[in-house]
Amino acid sequence: MSHAAVRPGLEVLASEQASLVRGRRVGLLTHPAAIDRGYRPAAAVLGAEAGAEVVRLFAPEHGVTGGFQDMVEVDERTDPVTGLPVVSLYGADESSLAPRPEQLDGLDLLVVDLVDVGARYYTFAASAVRSLPVAGSCGVPVIVCDRPNPIGGVLVEGEPVREGYHSFVGELPVPPRHGLTLGELCRFAVLERGIDVDLTVVPAEGWRREMWWDRTGLPFVPPSPNMPSVETATVYPGSCLVEGTNLSEGRGTTRPFETIGAPWLDPRRLAERLESFALPGVRFRPIAFVPSFHKHAGRVCGGVFVHVTDRERFRPVLTGVALLAAARAEDPERFAWRMEPYEFVADIPAIDLLGGGPSLREALEAGADPRDIASGWAPAEREFRERRLAVTLY
Repeated sequence: MSHAAVRPGLEVLASEQASLVRGRRVGLLTHPAAIDRGYRPAAAVLGAEAGAEVVRLFAPEHGVTGGFQDMVEVDERTDPVTGLPVVSLYGADESSLAPRPEQLDGLDLLVVDLVDVGARYYTFAASAVRSLPVAGSCGVPVIVCDRPNPIGGVLVEGEPVREGYHSFVGELPVPPRHGLTLGELCRFAVLERGIDVDLTVVPAEGWRREMWWDRTGLPFVPPSPNMPSVETATVYPGSCLVEGTNLSEGRGTTRPFETIGAPWLDPRRLAERLESFALPGVRFRPIAFVPSFHKHAGRVCGGVFVHVTDRERFRPVLTGVALLAAARAEDPERFAWRMEPYEFVADIPAIDLLGGGPSLREALEAGADPRDIASGWAPAEREFRERRLAVTLY
């Protein structure tokens, strides 16, 4: 397999554009996946190669160490790798999700280097976007070291978040699979919201929109505990919808988001129902599994393993909707929507936050065919493909 020589924005900044950061006091919003091809973390590269004075790290969900599980408060104070002080942007309440102005005191720049996975639910983009207006109000310029979208930048799938349903898993009005990089998402936020901030995006050199991560030659480091591989990222824009239900999305197994089920489901019947949809680029294998933590921990679950057979044809969001429809049809009495607070929101069901509004839940409750639901997204998908042209860099 031949790989292209893609250089992440971090490397481009440290070599060709080091004058942007040299001698400056830098705050760095980052995590363990933000490395150069020599496996050095962003803080080390900015210091050793670019001559920046990195004085403070900002931790998104899962922390700068990447060890905290989903929706667990990040209480890091010091990074054990670099010894730098850490400011958590994922604390005990919603106010913690953006930096406070005093946390930017003494900084000349805020640098953002995070690996995103191309799905709007993934919260790193929200952390970056919520930092922009605060930095702007403090007169602190922001530099985003861009990186490839691991699942490519061509395909768009699903409906954008509607007004009134924005949250930390739906910060921007983009589809679940948006095809943008983190830098492009920040540009989109500035354009959409008129954010007054000095934003510079350093593009990833050599990346093309049709390239998946495993064609870039870059090492893949899990950006969060349950995102171990590009295969996980491939299914995530759809399988994450399972979080809005009482089904297991495979957390507590070695293949989260590819492993889906519940103790009351019959694996064979569920797989047969899913196979009857004849979805493109995917097959469903009946399985039994025992999550070691999270939903249904220690219990035998019946379910399916999602095998992507053709990732170019595969439609993850359609597949996620089909998973919900099939599980609900198999046992409508025991299937349930998650009603506990989700990402600091208590008054809107999690599935509506993930779906970007109530229409997905309402269609599933009405027994709609997943393929019909997906066909209804086409006008919104076309409109977004046009809108994103104003911010694309590749």
